[in-house]
Amino acid sequence: MSAPSAMFALPARVLHWLMAILIVSMLFIGVGMVASVSETHELLIRIHKPLGIAILVLAVIRITVRLRYPPPPLPADLPALQKLAAHASHWLLYILMLLMPLIGWAMLSAGGYPVMLSESLRLPPIFPVSPDAFAVLRHAHSFFALLLFLTFLAHMGAALYHGLIRRDGVLSSMAGRRLP
Repeated sequence: MSAPSAMFALPARVLHWLMAILIVSMLFIGVGMVASVSETHELLIRIHKPLGIAILVLAVIRITVRLRYPPPPLPADLPALQKLAAHASHWLLYILMLLMPLIGWAMLSAGGYPVMLSESLRLPPIFPVSPDAFAVLRHAHSFFALLLFLTFLAHMGAALYHGLIRRDGVLSSMAGRRLP
């Protein structure tokens, strides 16, 4: 393991911002899928499946990078409860980045739907066909999507708090440069 520095390692920063874009896109696509019954619905589904698998793969890579390059320490004067919340919310985000695509994949498998990454690349089912399981997994996917959205908002709010109010370098450590 590398020693902590004042900045996140470059691979961690690149993965963070790439995944932030993908996850926010995925949340909007998911809402669009639920709200749409038009031709747009099919397009969104075709985007949603491979994007979910990309997030799953990147989440595994990101966790590996996190273990290889520890994050910089939080400010020493940060209250213990805020440090606990920061660590817990980060691990919750990692868990959700893994769980959401896996639940979606299992849900589609239970519904008998293929997970197509392209016109010719189909993932194998990871759950037996079961209408009951499909219903449970669909609700779980929606619940965890809401939890992911709320956790993302809390994470973004905390980042802005550190960057705009505390100005303690926490946001800068992920931005890759000192913010004014």
